[in-house]
Amino acid sequence: MSAIDHLVHANEKYVQTFPGARPLRPKLRLTVITCMDSRLDLFGALGLDIGDAHLIRNAGGIPTDDVLRSLALSQRALGTREVVIIHHTQCGMDGFDDPAFRAELAAESGQEPPWRVDGFTDLYEDTRRSVRTVRECGWIPHRDDVRGFVFDVATAALTEVT
Repeated sequence: MSAIDHLVHANEKYVQTFPGARPLRPKLRLTVITCMDSRLDLFGALGLDIGDAHLIRNAGGIPTDDVLRSLALSQRALGTREVVIIHHTQCGMDGFDDPAFRAELAAESGQEPPWRVDGFTDLYEDTRRSVRTVRECGWIPHRDDVRGFVFDVATAALTEVT
């Protein structure tokens, strides 16, 4: 059975206990920006339920232009007000070499990607930089309550970064 077949089978079981549609606007008026890392169980670690928050995930949980676009829509069209940025230990973006990655993609495809894959070397400073990026973005109307955390993948503990 492929991974996709597994998903389809799991969905068939889920449909049987599905409680029904939830409101379009997140109940907690919260957006969580974090990494795509499969070790981050946001629902369990943060006590979230379906419909509580918008979850925006990408490599590194970095507020790229696309993340800021999604956050602007989340706030302006769907009523979110608070933002939590969660980076994590043992992240694949720690020490990531963007120029080498871009060169590899260009060499293999003949096309240089129009996007960058910024890595970092200081997890806590990168979390602070991500918070600043959101707070300084003029497209985001609600920037007063933006907080950053580091999630420890070995213990599941959150540490606030100030």
